[in-house]
Amino acid sequence: MGPASGTEEPGRFFGVYLLYCLNPRHRGRVYVGFTVNPARRVLQHNGGRKKGGAWRTSGRGPWEMVLIVHGFPSAVAALRFEWAWQHPHASRRLAHVGRRLRGEATFAFHLRVLAHMLRVPPWVRLPLTLRWLHPDFRRDLCLPPPPHMPLAFGPLPPRASAPRPCTGTVDDSEPELDQAPDGSCTLCARALQDEESPLHCPHPGCPLKAHVICLAEEFLREEPGQLVPLEGQCPSCKNSLLWGDLIWLCQVGTEEEDEDAELEEGHWTDMLET
Repeated sequence: MGPASGTEEPGRFFGVYLLYCLNPRHRGRVYVGFTVNPARRVLQHNGGRKKGGAWRTSGRGPWEMVLIVHGFPSAVAALRFEWAWQHPHASRRLAHVGRRLRGEATFAFHLRVLAHMLRVPPWVRLPLTLRWLHPDFRRDLCLPPPPHMPLAFGPLPPRASAPRPCTGTVDDSEPELDQAPDGSCTLCARALQDEESPLHCPHPGCPLKAHVICLAEEFLREEPGQLVPLEGQCPSCKNSLLWGDLIWLCQVGTEEEDEDAELEEGHWTDMLET
């Protein structure tokens, strides 16, 4: 997850977007889709099916990508969000959302559904960002996003490896935990495997280096019924950390993925006890 106004991490981008049709014959139609590359995807939609666009958008352009929700931890998580947004009345999570009202524009209805989606599990726990790509289309949602979900504006920034600033004040005091040997988890003291991407505290001088599952369980001590942390205190330097920041920093430097990459990959939340 990248910052609301800054740089995106270089790989593992998963977004769910909303297209708006500008064609006078079809003006007002919308389309919800999933992408790992928004700039390429909108070109495909406007290029028609021969260019990789969807059949529902082919021949009806031009289309404008007006907003995108990003920060999903995996392709599967984003695809599930996409499906629920496309089929709100088939999703048990959205049974409370009323059907489209008479006179309600399709665009307005999709924004109303989105507002409710961001407020219900499992999506309310994810470190998502709601980005308005064009100011002319921006609307206030009927329910504001949760405080940990930032609003962003404008095109997605170039991908780079600049870290996202973290919350909390840097504490120069000595950490209370003993520093784990190099290559070991600070919390469980077990070895970190070469294929693993451990979480590191971004505060200067903090030695924290932990398995994702270990730190997730540490953060969830105060919320035992949840699967995904929102924030917590670093067990070493005691500074406040946003979980989305830690995951974003962990993913910096990973390989960029294509839309047909391994969509069935597992995720660390699968290992949490329920």
